[in-house]
Amino acid sequence: MRRRRWKRVLIGAFAGCAVLVDAGAAAAQAAASTEQVAIATPPAGSAAWVQDHSLGRALPDPATATAGAVAAFFAALTPAEQARLLAEYPLVVGNLDGAPLDLRYRANRAAIAAERDRAQDRAADRSLDSTARALAVSRANDCAHLLEPGRQILAFDPRGRGLVSEVFGDLASAERISVLVPGSDADLGHHDQAAEPLRSPAGMARALLAEEQRQAPGTRAAVIAWTGYVTPSGLGPDAVTSRLADVAAPRLERLLDGLDETTDPAADPALFCHSYGSVVCGVAAPDLPHTTGTTDMVVFGSPGMGVQSAAELGTGVQVWATRNPDDWIGNVPYLEVGGLGHGADPTGSGFGAQDVSSAGASGHNGYLAPGTDSLHNFGSIALGRYQGVNLQQPEAG
Repeated sequence: MRRRRWKRVLIGAFAGCAVLVDAGAAAAQAAASTEQVAIATPPAGSAAWVQDHSLGRALPDPATATAGAVAAFFAALTPAEQARLLAEYPLVVGNLDGAPLDLRYRANRAAIAAERDRAQDRAADRSLDSTARALAVSRANDCAHLLEPGRQILAFDPRGRGLVSEVFGDLASAERISVLVPGSDADLGHHDQAAEPLRSPAGMARALLAEEQRQAPGTRAAVIAWTGYVTPSGLGPDAVTSRLADVAAPRLERLLDGLDETTDPAADPALFCHSYGSVVCGVAAPDLPHTTGTTDMVVFGSPGMGVQSAAELGTGVQVWATRNPDDWIGNVPYLEVGGLGHGADPTGSGFGAQDVSSAGASGHNGYLAPGTDSLHNFGSIALGRYQGVNLQQPEAG
């Protein structure tokens, strides 16, 4: 009992410190936040999928099949067989890493349309209270936006707050691929925000792709905004432990395994890990697949990566780190005590990362703003143009 009380005290200290340095709205959010339920199981329809032998062969188990096995399975199907599986199991097909990209885009459009219709029915159901109906209206609107022409949804899962991953650019032909791993509060409802777009995964991904195209208009690039895990809500207990990151890391690794089967870039995908997303990247780092060489891992606004040095992340990872002086995350303790906290500061001199400049950036979400050193540097790293990266200069004195 005494140990549990001490753990609560530590959680309160970490969360309280974060709250004190952030705005009042974030403080209110922290006070109201609750622990999130991590999603570790395959999407709805997976049980029926596994039991389906109508094609005369076993379908790959979404819980255990490798991306290579999934790719081989779909390669052996006729277009009619693929279309039939899509129609019967859109959530399964849409979330299977290793399945053909275009098939996944089509499957997810079907799954999103079904979720929109379900939400619209709930919004019109007068037996529900006003709060439930309002949430249903919001969910229907979020889904409707994802169904707009030209959107490429690589993964969609309506459970809980909703998971969604979107592709910007032509992933199938991309020479350079980047994956943006967001932090707290990323979910279906916050995937793409018209107001303050750089607070959303989609907005950050668009900004990164636009910078790559500005620097190298002849290079085919693609960026994935990956909200493929349940993120912490606000600044509560989940934000100061690795519990959600521990579940997220294998999902990130499967995404990269799937890209290895369905894309052919000139280098391994680069990871851009914001805030709590850098904890996910830190957990995943030792087990990341490396096909062509070293994986570039860019961490910005990081509370730590769960380690004391970059050497603990494995030899196949090159860490680049930045934090601007106005980012409140810098006032959070960089330590780990009894499973609370995320270890050393990645921008610290002894960590072993390349400390890149973020001059011009402001706040926790301003790293991809136009004209900032950080946006320029992120674009250069994504393109593999390392000579163009501006490193942070040590302070005089």
